[in-house]
Amino acid sequence: MSVTRPPFDPELALTLEAIRERLPPTVTPEMVQPMRDAPPPVGIDEALAGRPITRTDHTIHGYEGGQIAATVFARDGHTGTGPGIVRFHGGGMVMGSRFAGINQTLTWVERFDAVCVTVDYRLAPEHPDPYPVEDCYATLVWTVEHAVELGIDTERIVVTGPSAGGGLAAGVALLARDRGDPALLGQLLVSPMLDDRNDTVSSHQIDGVGVWDRGSNDTGWNALLGDRRGTDAVSVYAAPARATDLAGLPSAFVECGSAEVFRDEDVAYASGLWAAGNQAELHVWPGGFHASDQLAPNARLSKEMTAARDAWMARLLGP
Repeated sequence: MSVTRPPFDPELALTLEAIRERLPPTVTPEMVQPMRDAPPPVGIDEALAGRPITRTDHTIHGYEGGQIAATVFARDGHTGTGPGIVRFHGGGMVMGSRFAGINQTLTWVERFDAVCVTVDYRLAPEHPDPYPVEDCYATLVWTVEHAVELGIDTERIVVTGPSAGGGLAAGVALLARDRGDPALLGQLLVSPMLDDRNDTVSSHQIDGVGVWDRGSNDTGWNALLGDRRGTDAVSVYAAPARATDLAGLPSAFVECGSAEVFRDEDVAYASGLWAAGNQAELHVWPGGFHASDQLAPNARLSKEMTAARDAWMARLLGP
């Protein structure tokens, strides 16, 4: 396929140049373990420093009873009930941790007196589908079961995540609908990883450039699905882009960059939500690459991304 790539935002392009050596465009299977072992750029203690937020760690039961680590963040002195935010981290289904990129969610904990539950779902390839999405669904169920002690209003729960976490949030929303419980107020999907087929125009445009390119996507989906990938045996909960029935889903916020591999599948998913009669807000950020807001948080476009998510959450959750 002959393609021409849309340009990167000029300010963000400078960031790509600066990070090229430590974060190459393509993540191969051999690179996964070293990337898992690398220390995070910002530790959770540093992220919490100066914030009036209490952290409590829990061990909960995931898929088939396996134990997984979860952390609850709440505003100091939180009383009564507030919104619940169940967050799933990114990392292409093969890496990442429950604290990665959590700064904006912590801001929502402060601003909305929300309670956030974030989880270390088990990763592929050691734990292929359905482990990740079922671990995430189990976390949502645990949150609702413990809502009284956590101080969460069960009618105001949002699932969210970036990249793989966004795909998992979409899968959890489908599972909750199809299993009839728990009810969700919203789903905030940041550049969600939705389609194992990896054959859109944008997936061909972002090949050997940017962050998390077409080859990286192959690495993630192959690890998650193995021989099932690309066949009719792939579940809609693992790859929500395959869902043909999107009716009855909670209000959605969907975003992506114009210069990232997930662009076309994310736009198609938002269109499918509208076609099924759901409420959805879609942003395609001009010149944005994958995770550009995390890698260049002070860039103009990154600040606009953050502001748009804040505004959607404010409208959804109210004062």
